[in-house]
Amino acid sequence: MKTITVQELKALKDQNADFQLIDVREEHEYEAANLGGILIPLATVLQNADKIAKDKQVIVHCRSGKRSAAAILQFEKLGLTNLFNLEGGILAYAQEIDDSLDVS
Repeated sequence: MKTITVQELKALKDQNADFQLIDVREEHEYEAANLGGILIPLATVLQNADKIAKDKQVIVHCRSGKRSAAAILQFEKLGLTNLFNLEGGILAYAQEIDDSLDVS
């Protein structure tokens, strides 16, 4: 499974790079704090596979990286190969990049 660090994600955001960000946490977690990605809760990833870009880098994240890894495994069974798991999830992003995020 390909991964990306929070520093690499921040660099992509700063460069206004063309990528897709998918958040596989639950709605209440997303409402509390998010990175601006599309919310597709883990339990609904296969039903929402048509929302995943096939022509650019797709970064999938959750709270710590476990649910996003599970989501990527499901997407890869559908033949998607452009997926990257955010190492450490939004917890790492809050700790290393933006401490104003409320991810407690």
